Amino acid sequence: MTAMPDGRLKDLGESPLARLALAVNGQDPFLAPHHVEAGERIRRLAGRAQMIQRTTMSYDPARAASTKGARGGGGDIAESALDARRRIGDLLDALPRDCAGVVLDVCGLLKGLQTVEAERGWPRRSAKLVLRIGLDQLAARLGLDPEARGRERGRVQGWLDARPTRFE
Repeated sequence: MTAMPDGRLKDLGESPLARLALAVNGQDPFLAPHHVEAGERIRRLAGRAQMIQRTTMSYDPARAASTKGARGGGGDIAESALDARRRIGDLLDALPRDCAGVVLDVCGLLKGLQTVEAERGWPRRSAKLVLRIGLDQLAARLGLDPEARGRERGRVQGWLDARPTRFE
């Protein structure tokens, strides 16, 4: 578990990109932080879009209801899930077809790189390169840069002496 800046805990072992983002034997990591963030955004959208099948029982009453006219039927999908699917489609449409497929498979559907290569009949380690190219283009589309740009420091908004006095 890793503590995020906003205080949340994140399990990097869940991320399909975590291993590619680690430095190994003193070498730079294969994926830069902006690549990982772009992939994680696709992963979060895929979760909201309900693209990944559940492997456990859901006791949510909205999902469990299967009577005629009740919510939770097979054709029923939340508006937020439809919106997330639309956003994924818009983001991936801007990428080359092979890159979009690999990004969706690895980041959205959590498939392994070897599985992606086997499904497509690609040589070993080729999906890794296609993934990096796709994540690089996706990061550019999302406005994520490898380096922060802007001023070194922000403008000072106030000083401790500028606080109003307490009324007691």
